[in-house]
Amino acid sequence: MYIKSWIHINDDGVLKNGNSVLSEVEFAKIAEPQDLYRKLSYSYMKFFKMDLLCKWAWLGAELLLQDDGNAIYENVPIDKAAVTIGTKHGCLDVDKKYEDSRADIPSPALFVYTLPNIMLGEICIRHGFKGEQLCTVSEGFDAEELNFWVDDLLTSKGMEACLCGWADAYEDKKDICLFWVTKQETNTPFTKQNITSIYNS
Repeated sequence: MYIKSWIHINDDGVLKNGNSVLSEVEFAKIAEPQDLYRKLSYSYMKFFKMDLLCKWAWLGAELLLQDDGNAIYENVPIDKAAVTIGTKHGCLDVDKKYEDSRADIPSPALFVYTLPNIMLGEICIRHGFKGEQLCTVSEGFDAEELNFWVDDLLTSKGMEACLCGWADAYEDKKDICLFWVTKQETNTPFTKQNITSIYNS
């Protein structure tokens, strides 16, 4: 298994394959996910209906999976493209908003986002992925667990590629680290050591 591309968005900036996507001045103006969405001139109206976690995860996937306007997965059958992403806070942000809405009339628009795995659905709808999907919840980024699940998907479940990693967003904090992993050889094997090194970069 090999890492073809990776993205890391956190409070320090946006890195893609080790290169800054935005300058420090540009990133200083990014307070909300919609700021980054507009900065990158995306056009996907459903974006504005998403909750905080979905927005940041969607942006991470969009940045990761596009290369000079082309999808990096174009040669992968959509039913062989898996997605597995871990999170800590999950949909806690929207859970609180939904609970508040129950004081009057519960909001169906919020209810749909009260499961953390909805971010996988939003990404799969956008890119057409129909392979295996898995959302895990843990206290923090876990390279060993991520390596285990991706290895299982690509070696035992018939998947050919996997969008995987970590997506967590709560209040004003965000931490999105995603990888596109395939069986096609690159200079970066998908190992616990490499995953950890990239996450800590």
